[in-house]
Amino acid sequence: MILTLGLLGALQTTLIGGFAGYYLSNSLYEEIGQRALMVAKTVAASPAIIDGIRSRDVPGLNALARRLAQTNQALFIVIGDDQAIRLAHPDAARLGFSMGDDDGDYGEEALIHGRAYVARAMGSLGESMRGKAPVIDPANQRILGIVSVGYSLSQVENTIGRYNLVLYGVVGLMLLVTAISAIVIAGRFKKAIFGLEPEEIAHLFRERDATLQSVREGIIAINRDGVITTANRAACDTLGLSPDTRLAGQHILDVLPDSTLLSVLESHQPDFDHEVWLQGRQMVVNRLPVRQGDEVIGVVASFRRRDELDLVSRQLTRIQQYADTLRSQTHEYSNKLHTIAGLIQIGAHDEALALISSETSDHQSLLHLLLEAVPDPIIAGCLLGKYNRARELGLHLDIDPDSAMEDIPDAMPRDQLVSVLGNLIENALEATRKHTGPGGQVRLSMTGLGEELIFEVEDQGPGVPEAAQQAIFERGVSSKGEDHGIGLHLVQQFLNRWGGSVTVENLPEGGSRFTLYLPKQPDETSNL
Repeated sequence: MILTLGLLGALQTTLIGGFAGYYLSNSLYEEIGQRALMVAKTVAASPAIIDGIRSRDVPGLNALARRLAQTNQALFIVIGDDQAIRLAHPDAARLGFSMGDDDGDYGEEALIHGRAYVARAMGSLGESMRGKAPVIDPANQRILGIVSVGYSLSQVENTIGRYNLVLYGVVGLMLLVTAISAIVIAGRFKKAIFGLEPEEIAHLFRERDATLQSVREGIIAINRDGVITTANRAACDTLGLSPDTRLAGQHILDVLPDSTLLSVLESHQPDFDHEVWLQGRQMVVNRLPVRQGDEVIGVVASFRRRDELDLVSRQLTRIQQYADTLRSQTHEYSNKLHTIAGLIQIGAHDEALALISSETSDHQSLLHLLLEAVPDPIIAGCLLGKYNRARELGLHLDIDPDSAMEDIPDAMPRDQLVSVLGNLIENALEATRKHTGPGGQVRLSMTGLGEELIFEVEDQGPGVPEAAQQAIFERGVSSKGEDHGIGLHLVQQFLNRWGGSVTVENLPEGGSRFTLYLPKQPDETSNL
């Protein structure tokens, strides 16, 4: 930038200075020529000159010419007759000779056509700017002779030199000012762009664009006027817009009429993990003001569909449940195998057979119940895992034999239903284990009659205080301490999307009952 501005300033200054110098030189030459012409006309009109030429008074003409030349600061005044023969000349040796001897100009324009003119020529007295005028007899308008007045060009060049000295000084000063201005401007500009060179800025821009497009979260940035300056493809996808939609340049309220990004411009405060509805979709939004010094110049918002985050949470919860189920089954069956092996080793074959028969009978009864009541293998597998989990904890999961869950709609996502049911049973087992210890019982009842799926989970825990029966479904609220309070929050999120509900009540004999109601057809206003 310094080189560009400096060279541009130098080029402009040089062109302007050159034009000014050229124009000044031509103006001075023209001015000297006009001055010579004016003096020549004045001398030619002098009666003394006219009379001198008539009488061919050479001494008188020479004396008069020298005096007039001195008076008008001319280099010379030459007077000739109608044949261009010199009658007056500063060099007496040239008297009587033709005026065309010096430069070939015999003054035909003045002598023949009677017109005064200006000429530049090299004569015996050096290069000069000459003004030539005819001497006309006023009595009969006959051309008597010619007057040539010359001014030395060395005088003009000296004058031009003085002017050029000033001009070049001004040009040099302008160049210096331009260079200093370029350095100052480049310094301020470089400071504004954090010391980056243009190539680095272009590289960072390409990196930023690639990064924005690779992020799965929607990102929109606005300036202080609320106009969108940046948006990635994920923003269009998340908002349900066409991938070809150009968001940049549009006002945020034209794209999202309910957007609250402008409020961040006013409050200057960031907003994290805020749940909002955008274009009929529930989003989790982060909004961060962009600052330049102490001034907020824009806002950047990132957003993602809530169900995507819930899906990740449910997947993690389900993986945890699967891991717990496998661990409990491994632990339980390992203990039983060791027991059976010990009975066989000590010769207690009848006791070993009885234990095997009891174990087989319990599982056969449970499997038969699950196959009849819950044909869906995913839900049946979840209940079987929770049954084994309860046995590992020293508890008993009692599934109501009259349960029937055959009418689960195909549209209901099984992974979400398993996550919800597993969280309720796991919470019931945990509450029962802490309150009653080994031997406690958790009861599960299911029915799919009518228009709803109903699940009832009863525990033998301490119950849920009435003041906390709604708060326990909020994120992070739990009686288990920190890093808990996710399971029931996911339950509530699923119910909100599907249009279901859950009730909590304390039992007279102790413990609590969670009743889950899920419509077989989702709420039309829900967003799955």
